[in-house]
Amino acid sequence: MENQEPDRRSKGYILMRTIMDYGMGIIIFCIGIFFLLSRKLGFDFNVDDLYRYFFSGLCLVYGAFRFYRGYKKNYYR
Repeated sequence: MENQEPDRRSKGYILMRTIMDYGMGIIIFCIGIFFLLSRKLGFDFNVDDLYRYFFSGLCLVYGAFRFYRGYKKNYYR
């Protein structure tokens, strides 16, 4: 039962989730890079550097995870 070929509806669901994971992974990863380089880009937020770097690191890790999840395509329905 586990090794069955997915039907057309399941393939569509997997494709939709894969595209969403790739897209959201890239967006969240880019937000992390933006906050990491915000001072050099001329943006100044009234936030301590520790919190800015922590948020940037979280965004980078979570963006990479979303991209990896899209690559693995391990979705359960």
